[in-house]
Amino acid sequence: MFRYLPVVSLFALCLPFAAAQSAFDINLGFGSLHDSSTGGGLDNSSALVPFGTCTPGSTDTNCQATGGLGGFFLGFGGDIMFTKHFGGGFQANIQPAQGNYGPLQSRQAFYDVKGIYAPINRKRAVLQLMGGIGEARTSFSYTQSGCIGTAVCSTSTEPVGAANHFDINFSAGVQIFLTEHIFVRPQFDFHYVPGLTNQFGSDVVPGGSIWVGYNFGER
Repeated sequence: MFRYLPVVSLFALCLPFAAAQSAFDINLGFGSLHDSSTGGGLDNSSALVPFGTCTPGSTDTNCQATGGLGGFFLGFGGDIMFTKHFGGGFQANIQPAQGNYGPLQSRQAFYDVKGIYAPINRKRAVLQLMGGIGEARTSFSYTQSGCIGTAVCSTSTEPVGAANHFDINFSAGVQIFLTEHIFVRPQFDFHYVPGLTNQFGSDVVPGGSIWVGYNFGER
């Protein structure tokens, strides 16, 4: 969060200007992003090389296949339209719940700053074409349980590392105003993440989401 505090501060500083010129909005998104599995596996038993790579279906009975990317993503962001057709914004998409990744659990997040082009901007509907850059972060953790006899049992989750990659994002959505200020925006997302094949099956991550937001200023 501290890493992206300057971006949030920038939006706060630009709010009076945006309200005077065009529009500023904050929004919350609900959707999903998808990628396949690498087809590889991780060993869940090796004491010398914990979580070493292995081949699922081989003679190694402790080899667990790594998972793909999917499930529910929660998004949050803010946009500033400096003119009727051009603006910029910040968008984050995060998995609230961890997914299975062999013997590990994984959580995926995307953080992007973006430019916005609105070729169609009407009172009740706005077509937005967006493109930007940012970071894709895949974090991993391990959950283990233990008991002392039958009296005390506990479960703990420990982080084991994270992978960060450069992210290129393209999106398209139609912002539909339900009232003067409240809108919904169905949106298609496309992420290109070089190096993501180290964790998943492809560098391309498509998805879709529904955003709900509140618009400030004059449109």
